[in-house]
Amino acid sequence: MAVVAEGVRELWNEPPLEGHRTSWLDASTEGKESIIRSIGPFKFPPSVCTNLSLVADLRITLLRPEPPGRIVTQAGDIHNRLKTLLDALTMPHQPNALPPGAAPSEDESPFVCLLEDDNLITRLDVSSDRLLDPTEHPSVVVLLINVRTRPTAFNVANLSLA
Repeated sequence: MAVVAEGVRELWNEPPLEGHRTSWLDASTEGKESIIRSIGPFKFPPSVCTNLSLVADLRITLLRPEPPGRIVTQAGDIHNRLKTLLDALTMPHQPNALPPGAAPSEDESPFVCLLEDDNLITRLDVSSDRLLDPTEHPSVVVLLINVRTRPTAFNVANLSLA
């Protein structure tokens, strides 16, 4: 799931999020405009959060090294895979959700994530197909995730994201 975090981090280098990096990601500006959420020693800026009045529609393509139609596999069924993915895209809500003794590394401050809460997902479209590239292990999957955000209410903070 480290690749998922890298992908979400890269979104902050692209428009329209890059224009909000300073005000939303700077932990010292925590407060009215900042989207930073502190959980234990970590600072999480969720891209889709209630402060911005945003929700997300996710379209996921799951590519796996098995023939199409074999949803239940030796690597787990699609339901469990989706739960793991949504957990990886969502910030933790309590310090006990973090591994004991966990501390952010330099590139994890702030620890970017896509969702404040998976309740902010309003649509989930999942398809699976065969991954044709050879893999080292049958549980390896490639995910293509399209995220479309939309505001539930317009405000100055989310106008550029609508």
